[in-house]
Amino acid sequence: MQHSKRKTLNIFLLFSILGPGLISANAGNDAGGIFTYASVGASFGYRMIWGLIFITVSLAVVQEMNARMAIVTGKGLASLIRENFGVKLTFIAMLVLVIANFGVSIADFAGIAVSLELFGISKYISVPVFAIAIGLLVSKGSYRHVENVFLIFTFVFFSYIITCFLVRPDWGTVFHQSVIPTLDMNRDFLLTFIGMIGTTITPYMQFYLQSSIVDKRMKLSELGNAQTDACFGAVWGNAIAFFIIVCTAATLYKEKVSVTSAHQAAMALTPLAGHFASILFGAGLLGASVLACAVIPLSTSYAVCEAFGFESGVNTKARDASIFYGIYTLMIILGAAVVLIPGLSLVSLTLFTQQLAGMLCPVILIFMTLLVNNKRIMGKYVNNGLQNVLSIATVVFILAMTILLFIVLPFFYK
Repeated sequence: MQHSKRKTLNIFLLFSILGPGLISANAGNDAGGIFTYASVGASFGYRMIWGLIFITVSLAVVQEMNARMAIVTGKGLASLIRENFGVKLTFIAMLVLVIANFGVSIADFAGIAVSLELFGISKYISVPVFAIAIGLLVSKGSYRHVENVFLIFTFVFFSYIITCFLVRPDWGTVFHQSVIPTLDMNRDFLLTFIGMIGTTITPYMQFYLQSSIVDKRMKLSELGNAQTDACFGAVWGNAIAFFIIVCTAATLYKEKVSVTSAHQAAMALTPLAGHFASILFGAGLLGASVLACAVIPLSTSYAVCEAFGFESGVNTKARDASIFYGIYTLMIILGAAVVLIPGLSLVSLTLFTQQLAGMLCPVILIFMTLLVNNKRIMGKYVNNGLQNVLSIATVVFILAMTILLFIVLPFFYK
């Protein structure tokens, strides 16, 4: 009895310290992320799951660095970049971030539209309603209120776990291929593999995580909690990605059904795994899209305002942080408006923004690694030897994949 009570207490303690790390990692499983993971499973079965395990370790390292910098310095990532690398480099980073984030925001409003179309609701109703609700959530709430709503939306990802068990995969094969690295040296495999990296470790997640911890006003005594939150968020977010890959591999790959969108993946599940499975997949897409539609504009507002010294923060009143709320609102309005354009194809735009995010990610990670090793900034909380090995290996690996994507592959596959 005592052991049971202690176990329950530990679970409640874990949930009491979860917040920015869990939210940012789950926001990465947005409409584009779900499409990417569904495509991984449908096109290549279980052969990329080993890569997801490596990415999980990398994401945990990056998220922990963000959390540590936020608590020790009390500043967001954009602010630290400006102070230590100058305005010109900061301006370039912010320009690319805004363009990339705006494209991703459009894709996520499209995710809201297509997920509710599964239930017979027109995008001309769903998109405006959710755009208004998301705008009001941040402009009218405190940080604690906003965080609680975001955390509630993370529970919708359980739908992918349920869906995965409904399709009854061969777990022996799943775990066997999860521990045996496979790398097919062909263009489609490599592009999809790089896409999986790009949708998992994204720049907006790092800006959001660090800024939200600062906005939450966490103290140095809470560093351990923030680190736990960051690492748990990375593991949980990629566990969801694992179940999406397994779900689509067990059904769509087995039946040789290719997908070009998360919406198509949900529809394709119906004849293979039942209507309930497709409903759960669609519900997960809706929750993921709503969460990302709120987090991405918020991340952009935090970053731009910190970079150029404007007042920011969800706890700040609108009249005192007009630029912060203005950027947030404009991102939502324009993102929703683009999705409502009749007959617009979002495929090319989504691919372009993913490429921008892929190019920006190594740059941001280099900035982060330099900052977190600066004793003037971090004091005794600089990276230790193991953390540096892992962080540098992450940067080198992503840089290598980026070079492969933009230089090597175009040369060989003209």
